[in-house]
Amino acid sequence: MSDWEDRLQELRSRWALSRDAWGWRLAPWAGVVAAVSLGVAIVLGVYDSIPPLPVAVEPATAAVPGQLLAQATAAVAQKLYDKSGGYLSNDLLPPGLWLDDMPHWEQGVLAEVRVMVHALHEQWGMSRAQYVEDADLASADTAFAVDAYSLWWPRPEAEFSRGVADLQSYQRRLQAHPPQALFLAREQALRQYLETVDDDLGRMSARLNGAVSQVGPGVDGAVAVPAVSWWHIDDNFYDARGRCWALVPMLQALDLEYAATLQQRHADLSMRAAIHELEATQQALWSPMVLNGSGFGIFANHSLTLANYISRAHLDLQDVVAQLNP
Repeated sequence: MSDWEDRLQELRSRWALSRDAWGWRLAPWAGVVAAVSLGVAIVLGVYDSIPPLPVAVEPATAAVPGQLLAQATAAVAQKLYDKSGGYLSNDLLPPGLWLDDMPHWEQGVLAEVRVMVHALHEQWGMSRAQYVEDADLASADTAFAVDAYSLWWPRPEAEFSRGVADLQSYQRRLQAHPPQALFLAREQALRQYLETVDDDLGRMSARLNGAVSQVGPGVDGAVAVPAVSWWHIDDNFYDARGRCWALVPMLQALDLEYAATLQQRHADLSMRAAIHELEATQQALWSPMVLNGSGFGIFANHSLTLANYISRAHLDLQDVVAQLNP
């Protein structure tokens, strides 16, 4: 019995020595693998955080009413999942797991896509005489209303793809001879949509201006208005950038769709001025993070700079809406 115990003890000792030796040999390699994995994840994270190029809207001589708007909306929506890194808002693996800026950019784009698709469904594509809704637009409206953070079913990427396909189908039906879909280019529909967008711009500007403490009148004198939490400053910034990125091609398409109406109402210059201001919001950010400087300090305040462009676009769209009022 003692011989077996001695033999077992010897085997245990050899195993411990072998394990320790292999541990010392593998430890440096484990560190190298971890460092390389982290480096790859950082590089992929930077690549995935690059926003897509602006959607180009080109005037077409043979375009039918509604074609450019449906085409621009579908192109904008497609970029939600067809861009570097794909759709990141519901990722569970690195680098999407810890990325924060691009998911907020995606949610800003999605918010404006939802507004436009709903307007197409309820205003431009539905006959007010018979209240018959377009099947493609109704399906697209439902697709983009999906839970944007759903992990399993329904998958947002699949729903967005279905919504884009519905918009493209609607566009093809508009171009058919004779047309098989409606696009009622009413001034009221344009005015209601621009009013919604204008309200969104006003809220965006207010959130961005909350990046610094403000003082406002109160019952007992001046009271400090709490600033937006430091943790949410970059969230608001990239959400607003995403909204403005999506609005530029949509407003460009509306400018072409309603060119005669806007010119007749003397609102064409204000419309183009609003588009120009929104285009300026997409200038490159040359800082690795959103800075929140104050006054004439050495650091910029990116939120207030963005809010400045959005506020001017807000005023220009207000002028367009005023000109379109009966």
